[in-house]
Amino acid sequence: MDVMFADCAGRSFVEPVIAERPKADAVMESLAGLEGVADAAKPKRSPLAAYAADLDLRFRGMTAQKILATAIRDLFPGRLAVVSSFGAEAAIVLQLVAEIDPSVPVIFLETGKHFDATLMYRDILKQRFGLTDLRSIEPDPAELAAEDPHGDLWSRDPNRCCALRKVRPLDRALKGFDAWITGRKRYHGGERSALPFAEASAGQIKLNPLAGWDSADVQAAFKRYRLPQHPLFDEGYASIGCEPCTRPIHEGETARDGRWAGTDKRECGIHLDYSI
Repeated sequence: MDVMFADCAGRSFVEPVIAERPKADAVMESLAGLEGVADAAKPKRSPLAAYAADLDLRFRGMTAQKILATAIRDLFPGRLAVVSSFGAEAAIVLQLVAEIDPSVPVIFLETGKHFDATLMYRDILKQRFGLTDLRSIEPDPAELAAEDPHGDLWSRDPNRCCALRKVRPLDRALKGFDAWITGRKRYHGGERSALPFAEASAGQIKLNPLAGWDSADVQAAFKRYRLPQHPLFDEGYASIGCEPCTRPIHEGETARDGRWAGTDKRECGIHLDYSI
């Protein structure tokens, strides 16, 4: 189901320039005049975390397209991948990356629990953007047999299910890469509210070029590029993951409220280890 937006010719679109995030620690800033106090109180950063912090500063004020071009062509040529859920907003990052280099590897975590509509959407976008290195990564069969033989682990322990079907497969898939790209945005809320443009994650740099975008920016980009929406979007699915753990959102809810409803879980686990 390839649902297209109406032609918006004649309407201008300017890719949002990313605004600087407010500084996180006002208390430490107020102590900066006391010699040695602020530096002594700051936790020590690893070299990778320090590099991520430098990149975060460098990317402020850049458009998402400029961040991606810099990363793909200059910083991590041949050593970078996109990780995509092929969910409600995934088409934007894939569009921008494909304009720069459609051969950049795209990793899709094929958990075995996706909506059929998501798998169809994956295939639509692969063809639409001419992606030449789409990798559908499945869980280890031996681990599945040992830990989730009946396929119902999601109902008993969703964190373990995500570790089995997403976190560990992604760790294996990212070996050999120095950096990877996500489509996360601060307006999604929760742990994402203070999202940097670059972060250190499990020995790699994670890039979030759309961190500063909001819902209006997202819809403007869909219209500008005439992108097909995920088939479930019009049914109220604002954030789309595995079928058993995803529902449409209700009025007044944020996109992430439709994930793991009835629990305090809002992340699958692949984005919970960053440090910057």
